[in-house]
Order: sequence, then structure tokens, then C-alpha cells
Amino acid sequence: MDMKQLQSFTAVVKYRSFTKAAARLYLSQPTISTHIRNLEEELGTCLIIRTKRSVDVTPRGQELYECACNILSLRDNLIRRWSSNESSIIQLGASTIPSAYILPEILPAYGKEHPEAYFIIHQNDSRGVVEGILNGSFDLGMIGMKYDHEDLTCIPFYRDRMVLITPVDPRFLALKEQESPLRELLQEPIILREQGSGSKKSAEYFLESMGVTEDQLKVTARVNDQESIKNLVAGGLGISIISERAALNFVQEKRVLLFDLPDQVSRRYFYFVMKRNSVLSEHIRTFIAHVKKYYALDEEN
Repeated sequence: MDMKQLQSFTAVVKYRSFTKAAARLYLSQPTISTHIRNLEEELGTCLIIRTKRSVDVTPRGQELYECACNILSLRDNLIRRWSSNESSIIQLGASTIPSAYILPEILPAYGKEHPEAYFIIHQNDSRGVVEGILNGSFDLGMIGMKYDHEDLTCIPFYRDRMVLITPVDPRFLALKEQESPLRELLQEPIILREQGSGSKKSAEYFLESMGVTEDQLKVTARVNDQESIKNLVAGGLGISIISERAALNFVQEKRVLLFDLPDQVSRRYFYFVMKRNSVLSEHIRTFIAHVKKYYALDEEN
């Protein structure tokens, strides 16, 4: 047996559901089922009785559940102790916008004030960062959406908003003069982010407010890299809905045009994400405080 199998097993017992266990662990339901089946084959006993209406635990399954919880707790405590011994190195998971635009802005000043702190930065989409926090790969995460999860804490640190960008040409310049050009703009070919990103979720929220579904759009490409999206828009491939923070340099250089979205659907936050009730090192606490002070954003926002 291995830790992943025990995690899957304890989650199924805890939630009495393969579906909920898969969602909590960010795994597929067949993977959860395979983990349970492999455990039962290795131990030579039935652990879970699964019917159409319920998931029941056998007496031996309950015994394994108690042992597995202790094993996983011992592992987490060991990782926590070892992490505290190497707390000057922060394993930081960051989604696209924080890793490309926010960290380069804040790390130089933080590094001068705290030369003893080091960062290993892992770029992923928001969903991948959350998965890394849950499985213990990252000490701290920076993501573009808030995750409601019983094992996570999310703290806002940066206020952003979504905007619509287009190529620079006379037709789009003329639309800039109109009072409400958004519905007409959404008839254009559009470049979207892949699933799993905070920007994609925010764009979906705006489209929903406009009564537009994704299958009604003329999607020409799905790209996760913000720089590639901006270059494709500037080159005339289509329009896109992206973070204002990411669009700013291209707008200032007049390589793309920016159209504001309604404030009630465009505003969003970036969040620190961490394990709930986790023991943070002094360096991590100092870094969080530094970033919040730099952007002057309180938790209550």
C-alpha cells in the first residue's frame, strides 16, 4: 500500500462517497476506485461495500481507517518538522498572473530586506496550485480565484479586474466611441484560457452576465500563456478577456485596445492559499505580510 491509496481510502470513508472523495482530492473517480481495489487485493479483504444508494465500511475497513488516519497524520507532522528545519526555502506555487507579473514586482524588494529567504517557484494554473497545496508539494500558493475547501484557507492580497482586449484597427477604434460595444465585440473571433485558471472562471462569470454561453462564441484558440494571448490578439487573430494586470504593458505600448467590463462582474482578487491550521514558518508569515502591505489590501476585502 502507498500514501495515495490510504488518502483515497480515508476520503471515501470520511465522505461516504467515491464522487466526493475524488472531488476533494482532485482525482478522477476511476483513480479512487483503483486505489481502493488495489488495497483490498493487497490486504486480501473487503474494505468498502458499495451499492447504488450507499457506501458502507466493513469492520476491517473501519480498523484500517483508524490506522490510516494515524499514518497520514504522522507523515504530515514529519513533513512539517522537516519544513521548519529548512524554512528559509519556500516552495511557492503560483498561477500564471502572480508568477509572470506580481512576483517579479515584489520579490526584488523582499529579497533585499530578507536575504536569508529563498523561493522555489512552481508555475501552474490555479487548480494545479491548489492540488500542490493539498498534497503537500507547496508551502504556500498564489492563485487567481478563491477555493471553498474545508482543508484550505484563502487570503486576498491583490485586487484586479478583467478587461476585453482587441487588435488595434479602425473598426475597433470606432467601437471605442460607442457607449455599449461589448455585445457587438462578442461576435468577434475570441481566444480563451484553458480550464483550471482563475482568469477563465472570471471570464465565464462575465459571459454569464451577458447571457452568452461558450458554445455561442467563435473560439479560435485556447491558450494558457498570457503573453501568447496578447501577441495573438495584437496580431489580429481575435479578441480576448484577460487580467488587466497582464494586459497593461500591451495597452501602454498601444499594441492592443482595452475595453472595460462592468465593474460588478470584472473585479476579482488574487489569493494566498495554504493548508487550514497549518504551522507557517516565520519566513512565510513575513512574506505574506510584506505582500499585503505592498498592495495595501486587508483580509476583510
